[in-house]
Amino acid sequence: MLTSNGYELAESPDRLGQLAETPDRERGDRDALWRRLRAQGYLLLRDQLPIEEVAAFRRFYFETLAPAGVTRPGTGPEEGIAGPGPLDQATYRQALFGHIVPSSEYDRLCRLPAIADWFGWFLGDDVHLHRRKILRHTRPGQNGIGTATQAHYDLVYLRDGTDRVLSMWIPLGDCPTTLGGLTYLEGSHRAVLAEEAEGRLQRPAASITADLPGLADAHDARWLVTDYRAGDVMIHSAHIIHAALDNVDPDGRMRLSTDIRYQRASEPIDWRWQQHWHDRDGL
Repeated sequence: MLTSNGYELAESPDRLGQLAETPDRERGDRDALWRRLRAQGYLLLRDQLPIEEVAAFRRFYFETLAPAGVTRPGTGPEEGIAGPGPLDQATYRQALFGHIVPSSEYDRLCRLPAIADWFGWFLGDDVHLHRRKILRHTRPGQNGIGTATQAHYDLVYLRDGTDRVLSMWIPLGDCPTTLGGLTYLEGSHRAVLAEEAEGRLQRPAASITADLPGLADAHDARWLVTDYRAGDVMIHSAHIIHAALDNVDPDGRMRLSTDIRYQRASEPIDWRWQQHWHDRDGL
């Protein structure tokens, strides 16, 4: 059973499916990748990143947050096992926003050749990495509205720049569906593009809903899921609707992931995304 914010996803074949992996024969074919991105709204690239780089950053992240009670005492930081008690919020926020987010380790991860050079090749131009990047972990056992990322598409948060910005979601460690990875509403980018073109979606930045089953019914579409592995990345357009599943891992493992955004440097850039993510922006 898969849930998001406590809502149970329907498992019928017309409401739940698997994300399509990008086949190896297309990985070096830019035109083929663009066709796939336009058709699907996303690219699932397996083994895109060096696993050792992902593991090193995962260790750095949880080691840095350990004094706040994020991890269980006596476990290795790379395991990402949730601590038993409440967090020391002051220590947590200082470690996350004061140290990890602006760190050279995080910047290095987001500019790995398999990321920055790939975007330069794919976009065929000099590229710009948005400085505001989201980095979060989710603990198991939390459910109910507000505990998982609700259904949304990224453009509602990026209206002051190009609509051709691309997001990359990176699971920082293995992330089966039980850990609460991202799920995408199949074909939703086409509906969003049409409604955007008609000017019917000029709303303030906001999520659409926490009710993923209801949204699937409204679109007559499937939620697409997969078991992500360390080294995988998801690239998606600013128009496709996506959300997160609940973390229901029975062993207490936390999901760690980051969201980063690249675009052509020659296109309009949303100035609001050019400062580091901070606690005043919310978690």
